[in-house]
Amino acid sequence: MGDYIDLHTKRYGRRHDHFERKRKKEAREVHKRSQIAQKTLGIKGKMFAKKRYAEKAQMKKTLAMHEESSSRRKVDDDVHEGAILSNTIKQKRKEKAGKWEVPLPKSLSCTSVSEILTSLCVSLFDWSQIEMLHTSVCALKTALVDLSSLMEYVRPVAEDEMFRVIRSGKRKTKQWKRMVTKATFVGAGFTRKPPKYERFIRPSGLRFTKAHVTHPELKCTFNLEIIGVKKNPNGPMYTSLGVITKGTIIEVNVSELGLVTPAGKVVWAKQRKRMVTKATFVNVSELGLVTPAGKVVWGKYAQVTNNPENDGCINAILLVWYLLTENKLHPFCLNRVHNYTYLIGSA
Repeated sequence: MGDYIDLHTKRYGRRHDHFERKRKKEAREVHKRSQIAQKTLGIKGKMFAKKRYAEKAQMKKTLAMHEESSSRRKVDDDVHEGAILSNTIKQKRKEKAGKWEVPLPKSLSCTSVSEILTSLCVSLFDWSQIEMLHTSVCALKTALVDLSSLMEYVRPVAEDEMFRVIRSGKRKTKQWKRMVTKATFVGAGFTRKPPKYERFIRPSGLRFTKAHVTHPELKCTFNLEIIGVKKNPNGPMYTSLGVITKGTIIEVNVSELGLVTPAGKVVWAKQRKRMVTKATFVNVSELGLVTPAGKVVWGKYAQVTNNPENDGCINAILLVWYLLTENKLHPFCLNRVHNYTYLIGSA
């Protein structure tokens, strides 16, 4: 139904001057549109001007694209050897500058592993003991591979999937608001902006304050409080919004795990001497983990391994590195990564 014009054209054809009349009509259309633009007033004039502005902008883009494709340029097939060297140096310089900006750098190469071992030798051991560290390469590389495998299989999330457009205004024509469809962390002292001016809406039902963190070596899972979102692999904007997706690095409060000795034993109580003869035991489990140097560690990094928006909970793995020295496994974790202290921490 409704295709009778096409049917008539197929049966009887067109007029002999059809295309000539069509050409002249299109030529007159420009003048007619100019008359409408000059005579239209009020809201209709504004709407017409807005429509024409969009059409002209699109037309300029199309023309520029065609001009670029038709212009003749020399194709740079062969690159000068010096240029390759210069680009490589620049790229390495960029990587070196951004090396400590994120909690977890990209998967390290063999060269980086040797650099780590060298820095360890300088900071922790004498040069006479460097042969002893040779046995730790396998353990360290295994830990690095396990760490990089988590980051390798993180699926990038599109903006349309991450946000949902919220229409606002009296006529629902404004489309500048976005609602986050993924799990988020906003912190304890978070206060919303007035709803009228809030650009990114983070629903209360998708806000999480705790995570199920599994220790990879102890094979135990703890329900720990989230301190903050350190890095979202999808970009810095999602990190600042506190969006938690698969592969996100979060900082969790490990003060509930108790003090830990350099040998890896958990200390739940310590002896306190008084003036009287009896000695009392004090619970120190709330003081947090302690490094071999005696520093208290309140937060540690963990990586999210599931999709929280689907599961309704956050599952994560505590990021712990191990190094084999003197035939003993000493646990270390990647703490604050703003300096070269690779090995700070505890079990």
